[in-house]
Amino acid sequence: MFVSTAWAQGAGAGGGDLFGALMPLVLIFVVFYFLLIRPQQKKQKTHQAKLEAIRRGDKIMLGGGIYGTVTKVQDSDLTVEIAEGVKVSAARATVLDVLTKPEPAAAGEQKKGGAPANDEAAKGGGILGKFLGRK
Repeated sequence: MFVSTAWAQGAGAGGGDLFGALMPLVLIFVVFYFLLIRPQQKKQKTHQAKLEAIRRGDKIMLGGGIYGTVTKVQDSDLTVEIAEGVKVSAARATVLDVLTKPEPAAAGEQKKGGAPANDEAAKGGGILGKFLGRK
């Protein structure tokens, strides 16, 4: 029933190591930064760069899942052809992804079928052609 003063003072004398108490919180924040915040910021920067680089002829996917080809680019609006003869106007911010970018072809580089004229696979070369003994 009576507690000696030596036992009473030794039980609750802590409360001095603030650095040790905050260290787990700091570690959790560092882990969250490198695993969640930083990758999301990188993804957002690349997406913004894609949106700024949209030009006429790009194949895009809009936010509602509509695929189309950009026919006209304005400051914040795009005119997108979603079917032959069907054009819609869309805000640039609603573009989810730029799927393909058309590359200008030099004259005489492509055959009628669209494949390059010097394609080794068309000549029977390549890895499979070498395996089958074609030259």
